Amino acid sequence: MLDTLMLNEFIVEAKAATYVGGGVPRLPCRPGAHDIGYDRGDWRYLDSYFGGTDFSGQEVVWLAGEPVWAMNYFGCVVAPDLINGSGAGTVIKAALSAMYREGRFLGGMEFEHSFGRYVDRSEGRCERFSGSECIMVDGRKAYVLDYRGGLIIP
Repeated sequence: MLDTLMLNEFIVEAKAATYVGGGVPRLPCRPGAHDIGYDRGDWRYLDSYFGGTDFSGQEVVWLAGEPVWAMNYFGCVVAPDLINGSGAGTVIKAALSAMYREGRFLGGMEFEHSFGRYVDRSEGRCERFSGSECIMVDGRKAYVLDYRGGLIIP
């Protein structure tokens, strides 16, 4: 049986070390993809996405070579007059860094940044979840992202 506390700990560690932590890109596993990964012992994590300002991707965790968890996401700038992709990335990295320091990647978050207010809402736990994040600028949604994921059970 998979220890979900260990899985959650590894997901937070991997997320903090990759996109948020400026991890080193890997050769893409699919044409046109941007891949970044993290490994520790028998654990392996890969975030593989397409696009830039508007993007779609998937994160997968393997344990001893078997896929055990995945999350997919789609995000985009919806008000380019309020924020661009670079600004949205700056806000997201700051907010997620704060969340990961709390040892979690789910459970909701609000974070104030000079570029905008980050708001994340989610339901569920590591085993099965869905949620969304947005950046509010001047009371308007400037960026949105939806995500969902959970355990992979053969």
